Amino acid sequence: MRRATRKCLGLANVGFFAGALCLVLFINLGSSSQNRVFDWHTVRYKSAARSVPEARGVCPGLARTTKPALVVSRVAADGDPTWLEPLKEKYHLCVYTVDGVRDKTSYHLQVPANRGHEAMVFLTFLADNYENIPAAGAVFVHGARYQWHNDSPDYDNLDLLTALNVSSALEPYGYHNLRCDWSASTCSAKESVPQRSLETVFKARLQPWDARAVSDVALADALVTLFGSGTKTEQVLLSRADAIRSQCCAQFVVSPQRIWRHSRAEYVALRQWLLDGGYGKGTAPLDDRVAGRIISYIWHILFMQDSLNNMSLDQLNAQACPSASECYCRLYGRCNLQGCTGGRCRGQYNLPPGFRLPVGFEKLQVVSP
Repeated sequence: MRRATRKCLGLANVGFFAGALCLVLFINLGSSSQNRVFDWHTVRYKSAARSVPEARGVCPGLARTTKPALVVSRVAADGDPTWLEPLKEKYHLCVYTVDGVRDKTSYHLQVPANRGHEAMVFLTFLADNYENIPAAGAVFVHGARYQWHNDSPDYDNLDLLTALNVSSALEPYGYHNLRCDWSASTCSAKESVPQRSLETVFKARLQPWDARAVSDVALADALVTLFGSGTKTEQVLLSRADAIRSQCCAQFVVSPQRIWRHSRAEYVALRQWLLDGGYGKGTAPLDDRVAGRIISYIWHILFMQDSLNNMSLDQLNAQACPSASECYCRLYGRCNLQGCTGGRCRGQYNLPPGFRLPVGFEKLQVVSP
């Protein structure tokens, strides 16, 4: 009897844990929807604010240029901006300093707040220069010359921007991230953990200092807030199995046609979501790292989708993450590279330890063009 009882209890325990495991997997994975089309075509966020900021971010001379715009989001800590001077021959410079003294009498290159990192500058440029986007397109970058995520052996953005073939970059889809190497991105299937998976949710709760995990979880709710007003939630909400793949790190090139796929009011609404942060349900997270990272996740969603042709999540992910060899050749003319895998070409980029360049790195480089 005892053996039979223990055997039954053992079978019961196995059955219980197996059932619990199946339940967890069911809850975690949900239905496979990578081929589902999401309604992320229109920004539908409605702000409770009584007014929006005046248009003070106009870039002087933009309406007359034949060059692509180079939109630079910088802070004072980025150092001397004169490294941009050699680029004037190729680009029309639009340089915004987000933590500078605001000139309330000027309508040029001002932002309403230092919020959301580079997103505040990029959205202000799109909103305030909407009708004057150059036919040659616009390139959006950060303000420091040397940054860990610049896809160059010496991390030099001057070299990258000098070599960048803007027209070639825009040829496939009208939008392209400036990074080719997949490190620090979510392009690899190994790295692209679904944003709403239980693993990600638990990590965000147990490690609230992990900005990436917290941002991944917050992204799902933000997609509903930004794109979901007036639509069914299931048309904009990620399932627990869905993974949005994208390159880091919010430096990209986009054509005017892709910009104009969205109304000026949509860019104003996205910026207002950042400005409303913390003042009501559904507004941007107060943590600026998280709020800015969420916007960095959706640039390709805004610009790569074609509203006339439904695009599945699989298709969107594939377009957002071209192979490194294809990317280097198309953007920078580095063709026929050796030692390339899907997401890396040996010798083209190395992720620095701790995602940081050594202190004084820029002083070790040749600072003249």
